[in-house]
Amino acid sequence: METASIGAVEMTAHSIFAIPVCLALLAAGSAAAQADSIPVNTPMGEVSTNLGLPADANAIKQLYDELDYQRATQAYIWALPIVGFAEWQVSTSKDLGASGTDLVLYESVKDKLGILTANATTPYIGGFPDLSVTGPLVIDYPAGATAGGVGDFWQRPLTDMGETGPDKGKGAKYLLLGPKQVAPKVKGYTVIQSPTNNVFFAFRVLDPDPKKAEALIKAVKIYPFAERDKPKPTKLIRPEGRRWSQVPPRGLAYWERLNDIVQREPVMERDRMVMAMLRPLGIEKGKPFEPDERQKKILTDGAVTGELMAQANSFATREKDARYRPDTRWDYVIMFDPFQEAASYTQLDQRAKYFYEAATTTKGMVTKTPGVGQAYLAAHQDANGNWFDGSKSYTLNVPPNAPAKLFWSVTVYDSLTRVLIDNAQQVADKSSRSDIVKNADGSYDLYFGPSAPAGKEKNWIPTLPGKAWFAYFRLYGPLEPYFSKSWKLPDIQANK
Repeated sequence: METASIGAVEMTAHSIFAIPVCLALLAAGSAAAQADSIPVNTPMGEVSTNLGLPADANAIKQLYDELDYQRATQAYIWALPIVGFAEWQVSTSKDLGASGTDLVLYESVKDKLGILTANATTPYIGGFPDLSVTGPLVIDYPAGATAGGVGDFWQRPLTDMGETGPDKGKGAKYLLLGPKQVAPKVKGYTVIQSPTNNVFFAFRVLDPDPKKAEALIKAVKIYPFAERDKPKPTKLIRPEGRRWSQVPPRGLAYWERLNDIVQREPVMERDRMVMAMLRPLGIEKGKPFEPDERQKKILTDGAVTGELMAQANSFATREKDARYRPDTRWDYVIMFDPFQEAASYTQLDQRAKYFYEAATTTKGMVTKTPGVGQAYLAAHQDANGNWFDGSKSYTLNVPPNAPAKLFWSVTVYDSLTRVLIDNAQQVADKSSRSDIVKNADGSYDLYFGPSAPAGKEKNWIPTLPGKAWFAYFRLYGPLEPYFSKSWKLPDIQANK
């Protein structure tokens, strides 16, 4: 029997889509329907029927197993946003010792190795308060050059902070409320109501001056509203070499993490049908997750196929207008409204495309205002349409006058983990802030591969043989030539 594998997990090959028992048999009412046993060919194999119905207990079990398997694959894709945040929250608590009102500072490449497609240029600071534990929560956000925000646990933005937020970079006190919490009658706060108990608060410092950046980081305060008169100092934690990860786990652990957060959050109206599909698989709010051997196998297989589907959806998207320009292979990274809703549907595939390989969204990340926020492009294939191979060498020419008010960067990620490439040099990006060599015409040649071209070390990002990779091109403060697409970013070319 054939098997498919991803990471260290193996599965028995299943069909992806089942076909119902042939309706023609029922409609015909002919001799075929009178036969003792008629096998119906489907993508999952033959299903035995009798009088046009599943023939026996084995056929019924076969159909239920396929039904539940299909539901598991789709539930995997549906759950990507909330599992990504839940895994991050649990890992920072277990591996880094962070509590709900602590903030973690991620500065180095090693610090960020657990974050899906983190940038390697600017520091991140963030935490995961549980509003059902803290009660209404104050974030005292300082003035300065920052980009930040708060998201719910489905990774929908609740508010931007900093330059693209209500404070416009001038600082403010934000008051976060949980689903059933009522705002106290006080002035001087920007009130934000969250539909989830758990939230993610994070920001980036955009000021290139290290002293100013350090001062901004230390100025942020987060504390329960009830302690506003004498708030405790906000604790800032550094990974300091400890391993941690927000990457959604594989196999049965994926469903264990999903069940844990399902038990801690209210069910959204839009998700009730998916919750109904999870019941036969052992995940139901208010009940323990104790899957039997049948359920464990189906969930494990469903996670494998679900991830393969997610990879196709992310790395070879079929979304219309995904390309930044039709003459290159650079795609827009964010292809959905940050609130994840379209006029007549929730943007399931679009959000899964992003949240399989990335984390968090804010309104500033989809800005249409020149000079404000950020812009993101991704390349998963070279100019010839092949996956990037860590054993081969490639070149990218960044043309002159990249349309970024602040700076641009190119970052390389491991395709299977979607985190910064973990090479011996701990170099995962190059940017206009880096010490890189500029060509006479104002362009830059960047090199990717297991070894640096002679004399080009400053412009080289090391890749790892045996590992696929992809790249993000970021523009901080994107300018009009980006929005008009008059500036072209060429494909990454494989070297001969």
